[in-house]
Amino acid sequence: MRFANGLKWIVSALIVLGMAIYLTHTGVWRDVSTALGFGNPDAIVDPPVVTAPKTGGAPDVDWDEAKKKAEEAGTSIITQVQQALDDVDVKGKAPKTGYERDAFGPAWSDVDHNGCDTRNDILARDLTGVTFKPGTHDCVVTSGVLDDPYTGKTIRFTRGNKTSSAVQIDHVVALSNAWVSGANAWDDAKRLQFANDPVNLLAVDGPANMAKKDGDAATWLPSNKSFRCEYVSRQVEVKTKYGLSMTRAEKRAIDRELDKCAG
Repeated sequence: MRFANGLKWIVSALIVLGMAIYLTHTGVWRDVSTALGFGNPDAIVDPPVVTAPKTGGAPDVDWDEAKKKAEEAGTSIITQVQQALDDVDVKGKAPKTGYERDAFGPAWSDVDHNGCDTRNDILARDLTGVTFKPGTHDCVVTSGVLDDPYTGKTIRFTRGNKTSSAVQIDHVVALSNAWVSGANAWDDAKRLQFANDPVNLLAVDGPANMAKKDGDAATWLPSNKSFRCEYVSRQVEVKTKYGLSMTRAEKRAIDRELDKCAG
């Protein structure tokens, strides 16, 4: 009996040891322990900051590349945007009743399940010379340089309680504007996707973003005029993608800007 109990203990110990080796080797234990708040590898190891080879400033679809492809197809990207604009419904704004930020889900959710929240995804995409907080699997951006599309300024970003707001993530089509343009009728899943869609997000100058508030093209445009073509084109892309409407003034404002681009 004593031999049998001893054998069972040895077998159990081997199973536990094997599981520990597997979890450590695959990295699962690291993720689980970090999530639960114990055995945090950041508290044990302080490796040097990793610098990522980011190109920065480039949206999901490169504007210059898109123009080139349109020209190769015998048209222009502005013509394509104007055609898409023609198909956008013109409606008055729906009541803002019921709107709140939480209606679009938790801020900066990890909707693509890559382990990083959306804010850090966009910072990593749009900044150059990016560095990450050690032990975050290259997720948490600690510094970088932004060539701000809204103002044309160069901004040196440093993560911190008093400095992070210098670079903010703007919804090109503001959430509240989306709400009064059709998003009030969406389900929670679609609103969450919209709020975290990279096509609708840009890292920008914090004060410029605050000045924009929830304005549409009829009430606000970037002070950097060289970016206005891409800005209004992106608004058309987003509103077309999600079936959102525009007010008559908004549509006219975008149409005027596109005429300048084509000129």
